[in-house]
Amino acid sequence: MGKLLIVALCMGAAVRGQEVVMQRNLSLGLAKTIAEAALGECKAKGYHTTVAVVDRAGQLLVLLRDEEAAPQTVEMAQRKAYTARMFRMTTQDFQKRTMPDQPYAGQRDISGMLALSGGVPIQVGSDKKETIGGVASSGSSLEMDDACAKAGIAKVADKLK
Repeated sequence: MGKLLIVALCMGAAVRGQEVVMQRNLSLGLAKTIAEAALGECKAKGYHTTVAVVDRAGQLLVLLRDEEAAPQTVEMAQRKAYTARMFRMTTQDFQKRTMPDQPYAGQRDISGMLALSGGVPIQVGSDKKETIGGVASSGSSLEMDDACAKAGIAKVADKLK
């Protein structure tokens, strides 16, 4: 009888694990607003950059390239946004965390990652624990790229609560 009860309990747990998962996602409209604000911030400071926004799966949603931005900034912005989303931290923090003498140094070798400042995760909720995307800027200084990406998120901060 005891074995039967254990099997029944395990089967109940397996059924509960098959429920539909509900997630919040980044809309295209919100992603465009973030990208435009980030690009505008850099342009106002005299920089010609590219801004990328990825969704919760790390897939590109929006890419805006200033007409005078260098071609390599497209790939760099997308990889920074992807890194910020996947590791749920700024790429500035990722860069520090993965320095050659750090335990996580090997994470730099994962395909698509870029350990340069300028990428910021897009997080929702009052505790900011759910990451629904990433935004990144490329083409100015590392500090300015970081500030521009953060300006994009600041533009929609009220919608991310």
